[in-house]
Amino acid sequence: MQQRIGELVADMDVPVHCRIEFSTQEDEQLRTKGQGNKDYFLSSGDKIRFFFEKGVFDKKGNFLVPPEKSVNKIGHALHAYDPVFRSVTYSPKVQALAKSLGFQVPVVVQSMYIFKQPHFGGEVTPHQDSTFLHTEPLGRLLGIWIAVEDATLENGCLWFIPGSHTGGVSRRLVRTPAGSKPDISFLGSEPVRDASLFVPTPVRRGDLVLIHGEVVHKSEQNLSDHSRHAYTFHLMESLGTVWSPENWLQPTAKLPFPPLYT
Repeated sequence: MQQRIGELVADMDVPVHCRIEFSTQEDEQLRTKGQGNKDYFLSSGDKIRFFFEKGVFDKKGNFLVPPEKSVNKIGHALHAYDPVFRSVTYSPKVQALAKSLGFQVPVVVQSMYIFKQPHFGGEVTPHQDSTFLHTEPLGRLLGIWIAVEDATLENGCLWFIPGSHTGGVSRRLVRTPAGSKPDISFLGSEPVRDASLFVPTPVRRGDLVLIHGEVVHKSEQNLSDHSRHAYTFHLMESLGTVWSPENWLQPTAKLPFPPLYT
């Protein structure tokens, strides 16, 4: 996976108007830096697109750091269109795992390769994945997070609040009605979390972390000399589940959510 990502980054050609600095800060997510920017993100569910760290561009959109050190993440359809990531996502191991967890008709809703660049890889603020990928009923979403490199306390490993998956979802990111601005908005708010409740989960390269859709988790900024690459994708149990039509990510005619079991 790491070798393939190196090839994708070496070949990337992102127009200046689409060079989006990705943030998990709520105010920055909602701030529109030009409609082309927002559309580049909102229409990325069935494409392979590049999103960048804060502060890596000058005012004209030119790179201030080497391009390969600037990428925050690649999303959101590596699982569908890249042969290397497709083979990992649909591997016998992943299928067997899903079956062992009781998934009957799981589908893959999105995938991301996360870089967590050394020295300035951005903080990911406390959140629940179901804020962004909402289902009815809840409890149908599972994140599969594969450490492509060691994730340590120094380079920004994941932190979780144990038991927090039982408390429902505190906020939702929704698409607003067609024609209204902004295109997306938050319903509800993220409560202030007691920092002492978070437990770090450092893992080694090749380890797998399963992330319940409602568990509260975060990661700190990477100020170390080492990147923290990870490949992550989300499964949804589609049987008896409604994918919210208000989610930012929607299946398309080009890419309906593909079934995991092949």
